[in-house]
Amino acid sequence: MSKPDRPDSPCIALCSTALGDEVCRGCGRTFSEVANWVFLSDAEKEQVWRRLEAYWAVRGLPPPWAGR
Repeated sequence: MSKPDRPDSPCIALCSTALGDEVCRGCGRTFSEVANWVFLSDAEKEQVWRRLEAYWAVRGLPPPWAGR
């Protein structure tokens, strides 16, 4: 997925970090990444995006935000 195809955030409104999970079952971000997303620099967000895209690819699944 190229950068222009990404939404503003990987969030798909199925956040499990609010329920105590360290990694969100919806998007795959850590609690810290979810809580601090708006404060991350573009470079930091890019690192998260790449990790998430790899996270879903290893599972053989498209990223949950794809097609939004």
